[in-house]
Amino acid sequence: MPLAATTEAHERFKPFEGTFRAEVKIWMGGPEPMVSTGTMVNTLDLGGRFITHRYTGDPSDGPFPDFEGRGFWGFNTATNKYEGVWIDTASTIIQTEQGDVDESGRIWTMIGELPAPMGGGEKRSIITLQDDDHHRMEMFFTGPDGKDIKGMEINYTRQA
Repeated sequence: MPLAATTEAHERFKPFEGTFRAEVKIWMGGPEPMVSTGTMVNTLDLGGRFITHRYTGDPSDGPFPDFEGRGFWGFNTATNKYEGVWIDTASTIIQTEQGDVDESGRIWTMIGELPAPMGGGEKRSIITLQDDDHHRMEMFFTGPDGKDIKGMEINYTRQA
């Protein structure tokens, strides 16, 4: 039964629940990012044990004109780690990551690995809960020189 119980860590999903407009910036080698927009709908799932993410990009002329993504985020009471899974229409990769929240309960650091075709190496996502209506996800990759490279930033604003 203890593995099935929700904890204070699961309560931290509640501010993310709802519908959010997203502004996405992706850096693909140049100094200026590609910018796109979309809608993220987050729902608490399975008695609040997980939060389900459902993203739909606005139609665009960019490299991902009909972008969609799905994800799950949870807190594993066996390992005491947050865990995430993400899939989308830009690849066939199932991305996984795990990590922790800081003492403030507002900044999560999640670590995953990139497969070799995408450069290989570590991927680090920082999710910052700014307030109940705004949060940001920043993704960093380890470059060939061992330094962090910012690859993505998504700013979310609550709509409902």
